[in-house]
Amino acid sequence: MSAENPVFAVLSQGCAANFGDGERIARALAARYNARVVFRLPEHDAAGSVRNLQDAAGCVAGSQDVLGTQDAPDAIYLNVCTVKGNAGALKLLRTASERFPGTPLFITGCAPKDFREEAVKVTDKVAFTSLEEITSLEQGEAVAVILERSDRIKSIDSIGPRGLQNDRNNVLRESPFTGIVNIEEGCLDACAFCSTHLVKGRLRSYAPEGIVEQVKRLVADGCTEIQLTGQDCACYGFDIGTNLATLTQSILVHVPGNYKIRLGMGNPRHVCGYAGALLECFQDNRVYKFMHVPVQSGSDKILKAMNRRHTASEFRRLASEFNKRFPLATLSTDLIVGFPGETESDFRETLRLLEETRPTVCNITRFVARPGTAAARMEADAGLRIPDSVKHERSARLAEAFQKIARENNALWIGKTCDVVVEKPGHRAGTSIARNEAYRPVALAGDIPAGTKLQVRITDAEAFALISLIRHSARK
Repeated sequence: MSAENPVFAVLSQGCAANFGDGERIARALAARYNARVVFRLPEHDAAGSVRNLQDAAGCVAGSQDVLGTQDAPDAIYLNVCTVKGNAGALKLLRTASERFPGTPLFITGCAPKDFREEAVKVTDKVAFTSLEEITSLEQGEAVAVILERSDRIKSIDSIGPRGLQNDRNNVLRESPFTGIVNIEEGCLDACAFCSTHLVKGRLRSYAPEGIVEQVKRLVADGCTEIQLTGQDCACYGFDIGTNLATLTQSILVHVPGNYKIRLGMGNPRHVCGYAGALLECFQDNRVYKFMHVPVQSGSDKILKAMNRRHTASEFRRLASEFNKRFPLATLSTDLIVGFPGETESDFRETLRLLEETRPTVCNITRFVARPGTAAARMEADAGLRIPDSVKHERSARLAEAFQKIARENNALWIGKTCDVVVEKPGHRAGTSIARNEAYRPVALAGDIPAGTKLQVRITDAEAFALISLIRHSARK
């Protein structure tokens, strides 16, 4: 640890909620030490100099603040995601420990027991902490406690001031144009396949007044997109006498400005309780016409085994109402294939639900048992276990059907003019990716700076993006 000018690196993986937590960790560290906090690791190139690592094991590129060629972090925080297994988080840990063997490493995020056991086999020079431990104690005492666990740091008092941690905005975050606002932590469910609830616990909603104030600060600070996020946004407020629709309307009333809100993932059973009020929120042009409601299966038998506590018909009705009221909106869902006990008939019900509800975004996952979950015990029963070959075959069939639907949905935009905001460089050289009012990705010709607002005409469509390859005009 350097005696002065400390630099902390915070690297997040996974969902928007985890990236939001990572930014809260960064702000807590920066506030205590007036240090510079960055969201990337540097790496050494063949010549021995240091350059920025743009993407380490699932970390999203686009950080506002990066390490210079002479900088190395004084401590590294890995805010990991293990929802789909431990491999990505372990890769990130290996990258950090091998590249900076003398730097203190701290792990937070979704780190269940089995991951911790694997992590200490990668390196014993690691300490586990939590968002609460870092942010709850005043004057950064939590950070001091954590750092003192490492035998490489003897005194936290040796860390001196650094000056302003970020020149581009007053609210430290990864993107200058996107503000992530965590509205709750935990959930009210105990899905059989999920290990996240074992780490995050029961629902804890944040006060609506504080959320509104945070959105105000972010919009005033230049954010054009506000992401409301959490483990399950649909049950936001159930523990404090409110809900997501009421919160969203409060933001729209009290925060003027030219911005858009993206609502985070919510489980169907909760959304159904106030669907009418939530759908009213989408009438406001400041709310992206985008709804992420994971159904996971079209078979009620499998949903019951998953302990999902909603039915396929409830999701079908919700999707139908959303699609009917907003024909060009984006419905997003998640589906798991190969859950223990899934028959061919169960799978066909999932396929039929997909074809009936026609989502434009669908996260298809082949079931993998997470240790400590009820589904892992089901998977141990040979009579319930689905062979990997069957999982792959069903996943391919589902993906083929989904991509056909997505292409057809996106084709409805061809010839239409829409307003977009540029988000990032495209995967192909000389292109950029923007988002339209339905949060659809739009591929644009040209290297266009992030945050640029344009009016474009859609000329073509693929399963995963709209395409506009014509001259663009600045949006007024």
